[in-house]
Amino acid sequence: QAQLVESGGGVVQAGGSLNLSCVASSRPTTTYFMGWFSQAPGKEREFVAATSRGEQITSYADSVKGRFTISRNDAKNTVYLQMNGLKPEDTGVYYCAAGADLSTLRAGTHVYSWGQGTQVTVSS
Repeated sequence: QAQLVESGGGVVQAGGSLNLSCVASSRPTTTYFMGWFSQAPGKEREFVAATSRGEQITSYADSVKGRFTISRNDAKNTVYLQMNGLKPEDTGVYYCAAGADLSTLRAGTHVYSWGQGTQVTVSS
């Protein structure tokens, strides 16, 4: 099972940017898709973005399209989330996730591994 370690969270003003990173140490078959979820206080964890190995398939939640960009470096088993134009409603704990299928990863129903999360706080 993959171990995922996130970094890059912090406090930023609205309109600012952050770049999250997630390093995975696992067999490649369990990290074909890697992605990000966010969980705001008192709310359920929600899908943000995911990408396949080689970035051949990429998917975003509607709320972040045009503002966030997901990318990965397969040689380093690392996935990134560049977040621009941050809004206060983007505040939450951001979790890295890995899975074999995009639809079940997006739904959170078949996730091989979760990271421990990194806090993102956007002030107004």
